[in-house]
Amino acid sequence: MELPTDWIALLMLVFVLGAKHGLDADHLATIDGLTRHNLRRDASRAGWCGVLFSLGHGGIVLLIALGVGVASSQWQVPTWLESAGTWISIIFLTVLGWLNLRAVLMTAPEAMVAPVGLKAGLLVRLQSASHPLAIAAVGALFALSFDTISQAALFAVTATRHGGVGHALALGLSFTAGMLVMDGINGLWIAGLLRRADHHARIASRVMGLAVAMISFSVAGFGLARWLHADLAAWYNGKELAVGASVIVLLSLSFVAARCLAPQASTPSNSRLSASKR
Repeated sequence: MELPTDWIALLMLVFVLGAKHGLDADHLATIDGLTRHNLRRDASRAGWCGVLFSLGHGGIVLLIALGVGVASSQWQVPTWLESAGTWISIIFLTVLGWLNLRAVLMTAPEAMVAPVGLKAGLLVRLQSASHPLAIAAVGALFALSFDTISQAALFAVTATRHGGVGHALALGLSFTAGMLVMDGINGLWIAGLLRRADHHARIASRVMGLAVAMISFSVAGFGLARWLHADLAAWYNGKELAVGASVIVLLSLSFVAARCLAPQASTPSNSRLSASKR
């Protein structure tokens, strides 16, 4: 990925990439699990699970940025790192898309659809954390992955060309801020849905499940197309900010659609009530 040479543009791009990272299916699934657990134990804390998870995740990003920033004079990002990251992303997004689509199709009509993530599925026991520090620690553990480490390292190496370790930390903070916004909104939204647990919430969860699946397939397909077609890869250079922002907008619109579409469908109880009045 070609990062902008202008410092302000670079900060904006990293913020958008952080926000897009916060919409990762593993983030959605883990925050969903943490929120469900804490809603039963401490309802006042449930809505903050997304923020706490993101703070722990961002802490690791900052440590990576600091470490790479300090060592950048003796270390360069390997040329194979971007290619490996691209293929890992394509494979993971395709699998996540299928798992979330399957979750929508297989969930019983009276139940809410829970987002599905790969790391979230492997580390499901961690979603029973309740203490704020424990929730943040879950976020930190999830940051120890190839995609997070490689992105943070790339940002840090790029930032040092603008002025050193301070710039690397600034990019780490920008990435964390974008992630914090989306994870925080997601935690509050899930807590609200679970508190309602009505027909509206069930439809909204299905809309979001389908949105996550379709966007995962789309991003994976676009990544594969860029790999296969040099012209498309050349066109994409310089448009990372717009493409990343479009992913965020699409998923945000699915939140809005979930709220708008659900009230149009009447619940069985409402249907019977209307029939009795007639």
